[in-house]
Amino acid sequence: MRAHAHWNAGQAAQAEQLCQRVLAVAPGQSDALHLLGLMAHAYGKLDLAIEHLQAACRAPQAPAAYHANLAEMCRQHGHLAEAEAAARRAVALDADLVAGWNNLGIVLQEIGQFDESRRCLERVVALQPDSAEARNNLGNTWRRLARFDLAEACYREALACKPSYAQAHSNLAFLLSTQGRLDEAAAEARLAIDLDPHLIDAYLNLADVESARLAPAAALRTLDMLGAFAPRHPGALIARAKVLCQFERPDEALVVARDALALAPQVADAHLTHARVLQALGQTAPALDAYARAAELPGALREQAMLGRAMLLLEAGHGDEAQAVYEATLAAFPGSVGALAGRANARRFTRADDPDIALLEAFVADGAQRARPERITARFALGKAWLDLGEAARAFAHFDAGNRLKRASLVYDPAATRAWMARIGAAFASARLDGANAPRSELPVFVIGMPRSGTTLIEQILSSHSQVTGAGELPALRHVLEAHSAAHAPYPACVATLDAAQLARMGEDYLARVEPLAQGRARLIDKMPANFIYAGLVPHILPGARIVHVRRDPVDTCLSCYTRVFSGDQRFSYDQAELGAFYGDYARLMTQLRESLPADRFIEVDYEDVIDDLEGQARRLIDFLGLPWDAACLDFHTNPRVVRTASVSQVRQPLYRSSKGRWHAHAAHLQPLLAALAAAGVKTHADTTHGDAP
Repeated sequence: MRAHAHWNAGQAAQAEQLCQRVLAVAPGQSDALHLLGLMAHAYGKLDLAIEHLQAACRAPQAPAAYHANLAEMCRQHGHLAEAEAAARRAVALDADLVAGWNNLGIVLQEIGQFDESRRCLERVVALQPDSAEARNNLGNTWRRLARFDLAEACYREALACKPSYAQAHSNLAFLLSTQGRLDEAAAEARLAIDLDPHLIDAYLNLADVESARLAPAAALRTLDMLGAFAPRHPGALIARAKVLCQFERPDEALVVARDALALAPQVADAHLTHARVLQALGQTAPALDAYARAAELPGALREQAMLGRAMLLLEAGHGDEAQAVYEATLAAFPGSVGALAGRANARRFTRADDPDIALLEAFVADGAQRARPERITARFALGKAWLDLGEAARAFAHFDAGNRLKRASLVYDPAATRAWMARIGAAFASARLDGANAPRSELPVFVIGMPRSGTTLIEQILSSHSQVTGAGELPALRHVLEAHSAAHAPYPACVATLDAAQLARMGEDYLARVEPLAQGRARLIDKMPANFIYAGLVPHILPGARIVHVRRDPVDTCLSCYTRVFSGDQRFSYDQAELGAFYGDYARLMTQLRESLPADRFIEVDYEDVIDDLEGQARRLIDFLGLPWDAACLDFHTNPRVVRTASVSQVRQPLYRSSKGRWHAHAAHLQPLLAALAAAGVKTHADTTHGDAP
């Protein structure tokens, strides 16, 4: 009792001395051990706290509350199985112990047993109807059960009980973010931080909101604020690794992800994040292992880990194994939208009564009860399914709904984009750049064009050559430009300020970034389609580099964009009118740049010509690369390289003609797109030169 009194008075040293005196006389005395555990926990010594609590709970007469506290400390440490066992002992000893049911409900949340978690937490609410904490915790379980309406009601009830409850504001922020209500989510997260500047979850939720807004700098600033007082918090490190990876800084992300993994080796999210970073770096085998480890650990992330592993297997050309993982995911998580959509994109539907269609239709019928990202995924999967079945009206009803949902979550200004592209064209029309000192390496080959124009197909054909490495969509050129223009002006204004020495350094920097990826081969394909905006700069920083511009029928290109959800930043793609306008901006810019690009280092290839004459176009491209012919280029679909684009399934198949001119069958559903293309001066008839504006 004296020890407790000292502890309550803030006199930790005296409290510890008295506890040790008790234990000297009565080793294993549970009250003294329990108090020592509480003190260790308060000072951040979680391992020592758990050790003391475990010893306290071994006493035959240890109260139920001690087991409940042990459960919470084990949960905080990621020892979920031990946490569950301790919480179950607590409620078995005292069926009316609120803390026991509460801690058991939270542990069950984290291991994915949501229905039992709900029952536990509903019992807590019944025992303490005025408890804001109880309603907040129940809201968390409803959220994980995808009952977002009930979750939001619980959070708001918690805040009605306790308006200054920072954790409930933070959880409401997370919920609103999943529904695409990003402005509301950011406001709630910031309010939570104002109420409790040390609430870690609030910073993590605000960083998630900024990531969803595609604002990496803002997300990292938020995590920097968190790092100021919790620099080694595993959740903070995991969040930072995710942001760095999402915004194409995987090398930095890997360092942070490994730090998080060292701190939290039993946390599934640490392994899942590690897997995604390894995948981004092209380290397929270790990424598959990391996904498997994440799926084995207890927690609510098993479904995500299994889906990530399936997608990586698809990228690596292991379609049968990927389908097996999708099947296993659906067995473990019936109705998993990610698994249904993944399977839909990897196969062709042949029956309107396909059970996957029924499951997806039932999902979208739930409306706002489901998370916005999953609703978007389901809509696009259904659009693809009905398009397979020739039901265009049904298909486009889903595509239109999915695109509206996606567009509503993005900030995009078409007029600003048009003005920016016009400035790029003008900058190179007037530039007098001196690239005489730039490196003459012939290693880089840039494959550029609109998304879904056939760039992946061209890369797959070229990388099937024994002297060519396909490196995928590299952010290297953009990163080089950002690094070397930061002290001058943003692109394209910086073009006028670049001197010969700076241009040479930019080329050297680019080569330093990509040469390790070439695997000793003579050519490396950098297939970032959006590099067309930097095409005018390439001859001045890398005069030996080659540029392959891939073109496809404008409407087919835009239709293919409109019917896909992109993982990257393609904000122009989710509204037909904006998509058509962007295509016009792109076509005008390429018309301007075409005049200034050196003829021996620039070639254009039309997707339709490749479909009609694969060997002729492949020989033309290999000759352009200055390499001897390799017949393996004709068997590109057997190339085992990893393909990380929306075209992953198509490039595993031989060429097929059904993708040529496919828009004509759907013209009735593409009127906003056709009108926008016409307004932009883009020709859309099959007998015109593909992709050119007048």
